[in-house]
Amino acid sequence: MTNTQVTLVQLDNYGPWTVTPSPRREVDLQTLQSRLYADLSQAIGTRDGYVFFTRFDNMIAVTNGLDLEAHARVQESIRNRYPITASLSIGTGSTPADALVGATGALQQQGSAQDADRRETLLGQPIPDAERTDNDVQVAHFDVIDATGTYTDELDAFASFTHIEAGYAALMRHMHDAHDSLSFFVGGDNIIAVCPGLSDGDYEDAIAHVQDTADVALRVGVGRGASAHDAGMGAKHALEVAREHDTIVERSGRQ
Repeated sequence: MTNTQVTLVQLDNYGPWTVTPSPRREVDLQTLQSRLYADLSQAIGTRDGYVFFTRFDNMIAVTNGLDLEAHARVQESIRNRYPITASLSIGTGSTPADALVGATGALQQQGSAQDADRRETLLGQPIPDAERTDNDVQVAHFDVIDATGTYTDELDAFASFTHIEAGYAALMRHMHDAHDSLSFFVGGDNIIAVCPGLSDGDYEDAIAHVQDTADVALRVGVGRGASAHDAGMGAKHALEVAREHDTIVERSGRQ
């Protein structure tokens, strides 16, 4: 069993702000979003967490090890550096999907994402240090087998992109619906999934589903740890073993 802590980052009243006092240039909005994501990734990453951009105005972080004070400092940094603010809602659960459902529901009860009166809400309780373990987080790092030879060096850039995205979409839906996991495209041909305690067979089934559904071949490295960083680095090393041995599922330390 895992014990995942997930934080929903939701920009406050962002939609109305983008058109007040008049519609803002799209290039300026895209620049703001990308810079904010980069700053959040660094701020939470230095505390061994992961942040995923999803829709940019809503971002999802795996924050095992971050307490309320650390979350408040992230909010303060956003307020001081950007013309917008963010609300944060912490959820915990035995699966990442359950943790996110809890975090989302709590924030929704505080008001709409477009409520001008909802500012810098900070909700939820982190996992107490005494209840944390070295196996709380399971991260699976997927990549496409021979993406360069199959897509990048053979197809035009947009066709390559659509093939990779089709594989991501198939994996994302399957991992969520079948295993209460949260999967995120992280660039290139890489997908990171935050999972409960899945078996090798579960990962093999997911890979087979993507092959059958999207005709995209995947392999995966799996790691576990006390934080997203620890689990993610284990997954990266396991993925390198899978590439070296031409296998489709490898675990860090064969957990």
